[in-house]
Amino acid sequence: MYRTLKNLSRDESGATAIEYGLIAALVSVASIGALTLMGGSLDTMFTAVSGQLDTAVNNMPGAGTGGGTGGGTGGGTGGGTGGGTGTP
Repeated sequence: MYRTLKNLSRDESGATAIEYGLIAALVSVASIGALTLMGGSLDTMFTAVSGQLDTAVNNMPGAGTGGGTGGGTGGGTGGGTGGGTGTP
């Protein structure tokens, strides 16, 4: 009985698994905390990038806002598949 308890107290295989579990939990908590703190600034940054991309796409030659397949009315208001540039 004494020998069994002595061997059991020297066995460290379970301690390693517990240590890895604690490290994984700590990394998870730190990641969640960091992402929560950065959430507002990330949202602002992605909104700004999205707005700039929308502006760039809308200012491309041939991009229009209207429908139809014709040439449009000049400065890109005709849109559609005709490109929206030129005169009708």
